[in-house]
Amino acid sequence: MSVRLQLKFSPKEANDESFLVRNFLQKSGMQNGTVVWVKKSLDSRGRVPYFLISADVYSQDEVPQKNTGFQLQNVSQSKEIHIVGFGPAGMYAALQCIENGYKPVVIERGKDIKARRRDLAAMNKEKVVNPDSNYCFGEGGAGTYSDGKLYTRSNKRGPVQKVLQSLVDYGAKESILYEAHPHIGTNKLPGLVEAIREQILACGGEIRFDTKLVDLEIQLGKISKLIYQNGTSENVNHVILATGHSARDIFELLAAKNIEIEAKPFAFGVRMEHPQSLIDSIQYKCEIKDEHLPPSSYTLVEQINGRGVFSFCMCPGGIIAPAATSPGEVVVNGWSPSKRNGQYANSGFVVSVDDADFKPFEKHGALRAMKFQSFWEQECFRRTGSISAPAQRIDDFIGGRISPSLPLSSYIPGLVSTSLYDVMPKEVSLRIKDALVVLGKKMHGFRTNEGVLVGVESRTSSPVRIPRNNDNLQHPQIANLYPCAEGAGYAGGIMSAALDGMRVVEAIVAQK
Repeated sequence: MSVRLQLKFSPKEANDESFLVRNFLQKSGMQNGTVVWVKKSLDSRGRVPYFLISADVYSQDEVPQKNTGFQLQNVSQSKEIHIVGFGPAGMYAALQCIENGYKPVVIERGKDIKARRRDLAAMNKEKVVNPDSNYCFGEGGAGTYSDGKLYTRSNKRGPVQKVLQSLVDYGAKESILYEAHPHIGTNKLPGLVEAIREQILACGGEIRFDTKLVDLEIQLGKISKLIYQNGTSENVNHVILATGHSARDIFELLAAKNIEIEAKPFAFGVRMEHPQSLIDSIQYKCEIKDEHLPPSSYTLVEQINGRGVFSFCMCPGGIIAPAATSPGEVVVNGWSPSKRNGQYANSGFVVSVDDADFKPFEKHGALRAMKFQSFWEQECFRRTGSISAPAQRIDDFIGGRISPSLPLSSYIPGLVSTSLYDVMPKEVSLRIKDALVVLGKKMHGFRTNEGVLVGVESRTSSPVRIPRNNDNLQHPQIANLYPCAEGAGYAGGIMSAALDGMRVVEAIVAQK
């Protein structure tokens, strides 16, 4: 019979696996056996940080339980399910199709990873935005360059461990199976995405890159045909719409077809960057970080004048990157490599926005939140003249001063000193200012001109929700349309998007 134990270790001890195994065997009373890690978490609230590690200890005669990923088969001659979008939701919908004996046909407007890299290089170095190939569109979607945080742990969303094990099967490190805050890293994700693509193709699925959906033919309350920009079209049975939160042309297409969609509240603000060493000193309460501790992170939440102001997608040792999807706009996001060993720490710092903020755009109906989002992104571009981002030192922003100079930053296209009050709604900028004042009192050193605010962090989630029935997950008007994941307003991040893609396929299968 296995024994589950939870033990406490110093950072140095926690990085010595043989030491950990000996301790768990000793505490279990077994001289020999197998130790299987269950959870590893860091507690840095006190003066001395420590790790809590849980493990199952099995005797020599026991076989440890193992997680299983997808059970795949050849589906080259099977019935088809069309999936629009090859981000995390589309990828995992395709794997779930194969497991259930259906052939996924994936439609992706962007390019494969190798071709996509050239467009990303042009974006960073030449400041040229390709509207179909960027950090949001292309193989793996935004997930390929999203840092690889896998924080959704609630099994109420679906088989979390199955997804985690599949990621390990395709190349992720095994530690994501038990870390409290699993993370893959932007540098590791492209290879993992390519491995999933090759698996889908090997099983007989289809993936069509450079294929942009531009129209739908609807007959008798169902989509009968998908029409593409290259002039081709095809008949369909089931359509999973997994296009992500930035596919504005899809939202506009649905609106033009009088297919019901809804404006959705989201969060809007800036990306905030500090030296990583400063965040380490604040969080670990020391001048020099213990070499056995990871780069530190933070989670910030304040209520300011009735609205939440909070950190989003915190990236230790990370970079700020351009996330625009069309020429003439500035959007920023952030991510970290697997080692999180960069000089800077960054996170979104955002404010909840809703219909009160979207009122100037109410003539756009269900697209009003999207038009609000787009307006401020374009305002940033008007201030800088390119995808160089408007920026202001933190203490200068609080004091209402344009920064005479800006610190070095990880944002490759460059920063332009600007008053951020001019590129955000007043209701947002004033709440960010007040929240920073509060945080400066709670976290000594956080309010500093060594830190910089970069505008704008506007793609925190979809500004549109595409409704679906609770039971069969179909759109209430279009019986064979299945809105899915982030772009439809039902997920946020790699894990929840992947799980929602799987869930939609299961809903299709259940109807047979």
